[in-house]
Amino acid sequence: MPINRILVADDEESIRWVLSKSLGKKGFTVDLASNGSEALELSRRYQHDLAVLDIKMPGINGLDLLTTLQNERPGMPVVIMTAESSMKNAIEAMKRGAYDYLPKPFDLDLLEAIVLRAQKAIITTDEVHRLKGELRERQRSERPLIGNGKAMQELFKLIGRIAPSDATILITGESGTGKELVARAIHANSNRLDNPFIALNCAAIPRELLESELFGHEKGSFTGAHERKAGKFEQANGGTIFLDEIGDMALDLQAKLLRVLQEKEVTRTGGSATIRIDVRIIAATNMNLEEKVAAREFREDLFYRLNVVPIHLPPLRERKEDIPLLVDFFLGRARSEFGVSTSSCDESALKLLKRHDWPGNVRELENTIQRASILSPDPILTVSDFPQLNKGSSTASNRGDSLETLIANKLRISLGQMEVNELNNLYDMVLHQMERPLLTLILETTRWNQVRAAEILGINRNTLRKKIQTLGITPKKGE
Repeated sequence: MPINRILVADDEESIRWVLSKSLGKKGFTVDLASNGSEALELSRRYQHDLAVLDIKMPGINGLDLLTTLQNERPGMPVVIMTAESSMKNAIEAMKRGAYDYLPKPFDLDLLEAIVLRAQKAIITTDEVHRLKGELRERQRSERPLIGNGKAMQELFKLIGRIAPSDATILITGESGTGKELVARAIHANSNRLDNPFIALNCAAIPRELLESELFGHEKGSFTGAHERKAGKFEQANGGTIFLDEIGDMALDLQAKLLRVLQEKEVTRTGGSATIRIDVRIIAATNMNLEEKVAAREFREDLFYRLNVVPIHLPPLRERKEDIPLLVDFFLGRARSEFGVSTSSCDESALKLLKRHDWPGNVRELENTIQRASILSPDPILTVSDFPQLNKGSSTASNRGDSLETLIANKLRISLGQMEVNELNNLYDMVLHQMERPLLTLILETTRWNQVRAAEILGINRNTLRKKIQTLGITPKKGE
């Protein structure tokens, strides 16, 4: 059915006037309401083809009005708009069946495009019910996803659409982009919220132990198996299991995981009985699994089983408009967790933070803000609180020396004291001397957390463990 009459509800007169003029020029009949009750009365009187609702309005708010309209007019597209573009609002709007979600301010061309798209779309009652669901009010994740840029708004809408389903999801993105946060947000907005969310880092557990962690084991099945143990899949029964760094899983375990996906049952190590499970699987990786499939390092059939709904998280350098929001959130956490009085960053510090490329993504930004909050004597952070980012603050940077230049200068000095022509294996010798202090520094920085150190270095935890043994790296006394 073509869209002819549109309801616009917003308590701001200027917004109503602008939308009325814009949509009117496109040939639509527009009815205006300044509050939720008036909007509901107009909707019942004129049976609109589409509604544009603000969330915050006197009387009935936009989300509650959305629910009422969806019950009374199944299939009518409803566009939600709000000045508070939070993850909670976006997900809740899509869960309740909103056709789309617009954070203010927005271009009128965008709203017009949405109306035209809705006019062409075939919206069935089943689709509307699937989108809105019959979910009760759920509590949200303890740590929310944060962002008001286009990429994050699209992510929030996607979570709202897929959370009620049981589709298997593959989340990709660089380390530190928040893949586990996305998985937790999906679980928190699903029908499985009252059941467990179990997270497992496949790269953090040695191969010989990972199978037992995933599928459990029977007493006496191997040395050290003193009692029966339920695996992560059994523990997650009825809920969600999050398999992080799935690309590091050995091929033989991939085959067993594929069987779990296909048969929805597990067999404990050393056992023969099959155990039926009802678990939603969300996997994540910072690798290119298609390349690993081509290299025969990852099963193609498992890849397609996992990649039912792909979600790619952009690195922080591609969504720098979200940095001020993230900084405010991390400052609030620092005040709560560490008792610091830091309240904000000044304009120059924010500009500095937005110039940085953040190779460690949101995790690196969080650590940077925490460190600055703890060390700063002032309530407002300035450029001087971020010496590692402020290149002009260091002596080396004042000379324009990059890390590569400093290393080259050091090599010239060292090699100048040697008879280079008489040396053998110089390449291995230099790499060895650089590798040991680098690994030691990162391990000390992470307080010898090998999982975190491996993430920072960008290597597998098993590789790091072998290097620690080979290079003879040990903690200092008291560490």
